[in-house]
Amino acid sequence: MSTQVSKKALITGITGQDGSYLAELLLSKGYEVHGIVRRSSSFNTGRLDAIYQDTHESHQRLFLHYGDLSDANTIRRLIYEIQPDEIYNLGAQSHVRVSFDIPEYTANVTGLGTLRLLEAIKDYETHTGKKVKFYQASSSEMFGATPPPQNETTSFHPRSPYGAAKVFAFNTVRNYREAYGIFAVNCILFNHESERRGETFVTRKITRGIARILAGLDKKLYLGNLDARRDWGYAPEYVEAMYLMLQQSEPEDYVIGTGISHSVGDFVRTAFEAAGIPNWNDYIEIDPRYYRPTEVENLVADARKAKEKLGWEPKTKFDELVRKMLKHDLTQHGLHDHAKKIK
Repeated sequence: MSTQVSKKALITGITGQDGSYLAELLLSKGYEVHGIVRRSSSFNTGRLDAIYQDTHESHQRLFLHYGDLSDANTIRRLIYEIQPDEIYNLGAQSHVRVSFDIPEYTANVTGLGTLRLLEAIKDYETHTGKKVKFYQASSSEMFGATPPPQNETTSFHPRSPYGAAKVFAFNTVRNYREAYGIFAVNCILFNHESERRGETFVTRKITRGIARILAGLDKKLYLGNLDARRDWGYAPEYVEAMYLMLQQSEPEDYVIGTGISHSVGDFVRTAFEAAGIPNWNDYIEIDPRYYRPTEVENLVADARKAKEKLGWEPKTKFDELVRKMLKHDLTQHGLHDHAKKIK
């Protein structure tokens, strides 16, 4: 009796918010999943605890490998060793404000990292005759100052080193697709959040900050521009779109978002009110250090193509997203009674 061989997927950035959700999704679909992790003196795999498998178990389908998007040789070696059917590039220096402080590193990892992966894929396909499908996590930050709504034909006007690096990566993907016939897609993801969002990102900073205030650990929450507007969705739903893009017969680029924008101030107010704190202004201080040298004022996705061709639509509404994140952070701080009040 023949044994069906599962597909192999390689994920960069597997320890991040999106990487952990994508790994869960692919494992549920029978994939063998490989992830690239950067060497650190402390463990950074906490988001993978739910799907961790003992390396001594014979049925293991999740494998982690040390590597870095700045290291072309290791990337090339891993692709030859793993022989993946699909590669999802989620790895990046992804904090927009920090990209102003470390622009060269951001360009190297976020921009050139994509080039290194595509060069390795080109070399692998040429020498083995095997095909690899490649997914690139592009960003709504590429649109920057371009007026909303933004879709697949909207011009780019990035307003940060991060956005500029993502534009470079986007164009590199298109070039390698057209020049070498690589099945490579760009997914322009608008802001997507969850309980696993990094604590330095503004949404998680807000929900975690409220939990710390209620726990008596902090008195104030320090933020930057409250007027900036973003199209916020729920990350687990967005990784489903990633998967669907690589199951198509032809590679195409897609925009993924909800089509509705809210300001940072809206997020703050919604979170504080959900926590039972109506006078949120008393707890907010504006710190100019959190302003960007050039701001992106308003991002709104036009994701009609994804609905028509992928059958993908967002399900989680803005208020529900805020409550999910807040409830998680309240629980994390032992505020179980407060968390139970949030429906």
